[in-house]
Amino acid sequence: MKKTGIHTNQRSNLSAGDMSLVFSKALKNNLLSPDDTSAIFYDLGFLEQRITGLQEVFPQNTVHAIAVKANPLAQMLSVIQALGVGAEVASLPELYMAQKAGFAPDTIIFDSPCKTKEEIEYALGAGVYMNADSFAELDRIAGILKTLKSTSKIGLRINPQVGTGNILSTSVSGDISKFGIPMKDNKDRIVEYYQKYDWLTGIHVHIGSQGGPAPLLVKGIRKVLDLAMKINANLEQNSGKNRIGFFDIGGGLPVSYYADKEPVTMIQYKTILEKTCSELFTDNWRLITEFGRYVFANAGWVASKVEYVKREPAYNILMTHVGADLFLRKCYNPGDWHHEISLVDKNGNLKTGTDKNKYIIAGPLCFGGDVLARDLELPVAEEDDYILVHDAGAYTLSMWSRYNSRQMPKVIGYNMGNNTFSKLKNREKTNDLLAFWS
Repeated sequence: MKKTGIHTNQRSNLSAGDMSLVFSKALKNNLLSPDDTSAIFYDLGFLEQRITGLQEVFPQNTVHAIAVKANPLAQMLSVIQALGVGAEVASLPELYMAQKAGFAPDTIIFDSPCKTKEEIEYALGAGVYMNADSFAELDRIAGILKTLKSTSKIGLRINPQVGTGNILSTSVSGDISKFGIPMKDNKDRIVEYYQKYDWLTGIHVHIGSQGGPAPLLVKGIRKVLDLAMKINANLEQNSGKNRIGFFDIGGGLPVSYYADKEPVTMIQYKTILEKTCSELFTDNWRLITEFGRYVFANAGWVASKVEYVKREPAYNILMTHVGADLFLRKCYNPGDWHHEISLVDKNGNLKTGTDKNKYIIAGPLCFGGDVLARDLELPVAEEDDYILVHDAGAYTLSMWSRYNSRQMPKVIGYNMGNNTFSKLKNREKTNDLLAFWS
């Protein structure tokens, strides 16, 4: 792919003004029907900037496997595949979707701590890269390879046990984790398995998503790199060759969900990584990355109609059409997750000023925790206005809740550079829901 130098001036977040302008154009172009009480929008130009910048920062032969779990929309997978990246998958259906989207086998990275024999056999037959999660899985792979020829490359996930980040539920590198082989008590056994299986040529580390600061990510990578270099030295001494050539550094770089906070950029992260783990940036290694939130989160936002305004002497409640169905993590764990919220009128114009009372932003579901925000300062809101929920492009629709059987919203892509729109997914029909539950 042609390199453009675009990473030097990438945006961190989309502005409320930009979203308002796009939403206004979408309304004027009749992209939303009366049934579309909410919709998800993706800035495809922003998305391309993120991916192009990622490609420019790391060595040219790096496999950037974008996490499908962050955004599994089929049309979105086709968009990113055309940009020259790979796909990180965590289930057999995600693997199917990556194949259907046209990703080459050696750019599909299959990660899961619970792969069945049938799933492993399918992946090996397809020739995709696979990270084993345990010694037991390595032995299972070995048994299958006795009767199946495969071009797959195999790695092993290591838990470096460097501690948890700021969000416990998305941290996976504490002393105890469901993911990977804990390093502290298993170093010798890990070395033995690399000696035992000559097809084991990769190593993998991922310490968590969003809550882990860049120095903690790099600390985990350094520990696993030291282990990999020890393994290679041992293998070279015994067999005369280096064996581990693929190093999967995972993903997890935090993004900003606040308009006034600048995150660590990808080029800053790579600079820290190169300074601390310089050996990775030599011909001895081929890097793999697994970014998902970094690519998608800030590229997407949600518009949801204000159906009712409940006014009380000391507060207001906005009843809207998105809540814990789309923003599951925010509603169930509000202390760890944040989204900026703006208000536009029925024509998409950004509203200004501040109401004398603060707002509660409530969703449509039948439980009390279905709340997006409390004590929020907003302009005076009216029925048929819309809230705009910022930075909603990752881990939203992919975590959709079926509670109350509400319909998934329409998804629209756009490009501000050439003023174009594209429909990425239709709003679910009631018959679709009936089929799901039948």
